Amino acid sequence: MATFPVNRLFADHALLPTGWAQNVAIALDASGGIASIATDQPIADGDERVAGPLAPALANLHSHAFQRAMAGLAEVAGSGNDSFWTWREEMYRTVGLVNPDDVEAIAAKLYMEMLKGGFGHVAEFHYLHHTADGTPYSDPAEMSLRILNAAKTTGIGLTHLPVFYAHANFGGVAPNAGQRPFLHDPDRFLALLERLAPLCRDNGQTLGYAVHSLRAATPEEMRTILERAPVAGPIHIHVAEQTKEVEDSLAWSGRRPVQWLLDEMPVDERWCAIHATHLTDDERQRLARSGAVAGLCPATEANLGDGIFPAVDYMAEGGRLGIGTDSHVATSVAEELRLLEYGQRLRDRRRNRLAGPGASVGHTIFDAALKGGAQAVGQNTSGIAVGARADFVVLDGANPYIAAASGNQILDRWLFALGGETVRDVMVAGQWKIRNGRHHLEEDIDRAFARVLMKLK
Repeated sequence: MATFPVNRLFADHALLPTGWAQNVAIALDASGGIASIATDQPIADGDERVAGPLAPALANLHSHAFQRAMAGLAEVAGSGNDSFWTWREEMYRTVGLVNPDDVEAIAAKLYMEMLKGGFGHVAEFHYLHHTADGTPYSDPAEMSLRILNAAKTTGIGLTHLPVFYAHANFGGVAPNAGQRPFLHDPDRFLALLERLAPLCRDNGQTLGYAVHSLRAATPEEMRTILERAPVAGPIHIHVAEQTKEVEDSLAWSGRRPVQWLLDEMPVDERWCAIHATHLTDDERQRLARSGAVAGLCPATEANLGDGIFPAVDYMAEGGRLGIGTDSHVATSVAEELRLLEYGQRLRDRRRNRLAGPGASVGHTIFDAALKGGAQAVGQNTSGIAVGARADFVVLDGANPYIAAASGNQILDRWLFALGGETVRDVMVAGQWKIRNGRHHLEEDIDRAFARVLMKLK
């Protein structure tokens, strides 16, 4: 694929771990990492001057790629009690209509949109494994391979998370017909991980795994997978997204989902608790102490009516968090971070909830999502720092709002006033993937995606 490699960048303004710096020269190594950073430098021969403020590209820690194709198709009111559980029926309909070619086309379109929205990496929580009737493909990794291909085509960084899914509810309840494409037993799931490990390694992609939820796996199955999994990458799980899930967990075990997870599983820095919306004070404090990341998806959580995560108290307690786009009703850094803050404001009827006195809200939540996202996708270093991967966003320096801003005003205007349209260029691992708002394969990707949408009408 065509790429746009560079060896040295020069930014008039760049967001470093210590804050905004001026006249920043950045040298890249041959592997796409950051070799050196110098501030207050003159531009040198051979430097490529970026066209606006330079910020790190964030990691998107939660994605179900195929769901991008159904965005907007579940917005017809039903009985008046519509919820996640009624939305899920439209999701099952989509699952029944798509084949591997379709999934690759959807994922490529989505990943291109994510790049344009300011993400440089994605954790794909992948549970669509088989045909509509549950028959495995001749290569049981077929659907995963399509995700790997889409990430490679677009150039986004990938942490692939095949998902273990076996049951419909707590206690090993038999799955329903709509769940047949998702199902594994532990042995087949572990074999899938074995198949994928060398492929991800050869592609420069990270392999972790996920348990769909406490509803979808028994304790014995979870322990078997944790003990025998052949990969050391991140571990993700949906937990406490809806109140019904909490009620069902109490009926099954006498404990709430996050309480049970923290009591029974070795939750630590490898883990990412997706949503974790409904927490008691004790659960929130224990999750913060565990070192795990809370994986928040504000646009999807709002779209599904899930509830509002207690981010003010959680961040005050040192809890780690990141953002994902989940069902992809939104695909940009700005929209997810804006909704994260606005949800707290709506609940508390106060402004500027997630920053301390005198601090920029935009910088505070961007930095939290940068660090938490990197941890959740298995990156050891984040941000514009020596040793980190060169994943950058260039904001449009010709935009008058950006041109007139300085320091943290740049982030606050991007996140709260402008949104994804102000992302001009995006670099991943030292290569430009978005230039002046476009991907070099945009027309091909759009044509393939349009064909899929016509199937789903």
